[in-house]
Amino acid sequence: MPGPLPDGDPAPRDGVLPPSAMSSVGRRGFGVYVHVPFCASRCGYCDFNTYTATELGGGADQGAYADTVLAEIALAARVLDGAAPEVDTVFFGGGTPTLLPSDDLARILDGIHKAFGLAADVEVTTEANPESVTPASLTALRRAGFTRISLGMQSARPHVLAVLDRRHTAGRPEVAAAEARAAGFDHVNLDLIYGAPGENADDWQASLDAVVGAGVDHVSAYALIVEDGTRLGRQVARGELPMPDDDVLADRYLQAETTLSGAGLSWYEVSNWALDPQARCRHNELYWRSGDWWGFGPGAHSHVGGVRWWNVKHPTAYAARLADGASPGHARESLDAGTRHVEDVMLRLRLLEGLPLAILDMDGQAAAARAVEDGLLDPAQHAAGRAVLTLRGRLLADAVVRDLLT
Repeated sequence: MPGPLPDGDPAPRDGVLPPSAMSSVGRRGFGVYVHVPFCASRCGYCDFNTYTATELGGGADQGAYADTVLAEIALAARVLDGAAPEVDTVFFGGGTPTLLPSDDLARILDGIHKAFGLAADVEVTTEANPESVTPASLTALRRAGFTRISLGMQSARPHVLAVLDRRHTAGRPEVAAAEARAAGFDHVNLDLIYGAPGENADDWQASLDAVVGAGVDHVSAYALIVEDGTRLGRQVARGELPMPDDDVLADRYLQAETTLSGAGLSWYEVSNWALDPQARCRHNELYWRSGDWWGFGPGAHSHVGGVRWWNVKHPTAYAARLADGASPGHARESLDAGTRHVEDVMLRLRLLEGLPLAILDMDGQAAAARAVEDGLLDPAQHAAGRAVLTLRGRLLADAVVRDLLT
């Protein structure tokens, strides 16, 4: 089960934001995240805020979920009271958003449009499991205004899918990607996970070859993280499965870079490759550039004008708060300048364009110079006043960030 929520200041019942947040909302863009917490089954590695039907009590019916989210959207519209710009990006995540009927997802999107307005070039993404979509549902989503879909493939090998507790069969993600293209989606992403117990280099290469063969314009590839409290975490703790090896994970990453770049997909964030700039996930770029977004749904996080808050986690508690006319916010924090700087460096360094050296203090700039000597930052970019990771730097990105901030 998901872990506890972080501590913070009490969130006000009406969700009102301080004047400082209201005056600066949208300066770095404005997006919307919609969390759909339902899954048909729980994957062994997942620690997201998700629930299967058997885990939910009364008041958290999937059939009523769209109306509950629409109630939070109405609350957000009252709080922002016209201060936010039109929505640049909308992202439905989970969970498995496509377990909801396409009509419900369309109603939520329409509610966002009525509350805030959608930019003319809005990007609207939904995550989906390959087995949770059909040509008919994809066509309905595209007709409703969805422009992008992210399919959870994870691996092309059946035995790796079994270790990860994935329900789809090998080959189904590629078919779903083709169905999404046929339905008219502008952009299609396939998600991969590498480093699962029992996966070897040939297995990983098969997965990479499969996503290239699928002809998608975006690929995300993430190292497996063994989280405490998950089924996989317990299996590793008992010695039934091995912990992923850091050297193997590095080899898998290099393998991904070689294959994906060879197929014309270029990295623009440490774990993400796109066919061209238009294929990049603009919603995730909003996060990495510390933009503003309102997160709807149980456990969803939001950030507006330097104020971050997070909703109550359980769908039943979330629904009860909104039914009572109250904000579902559990707690919040106002980010001071130091915290915002740390997060800015952490997130922006992961991007292709990196960050300006000028935002670093003298110690940070000295650390950047040492990172150039160590082959972790690009020397030409450094000479031009930017900190940009090399391929070796991408493998050690967390360590580079620590050095720049100490």
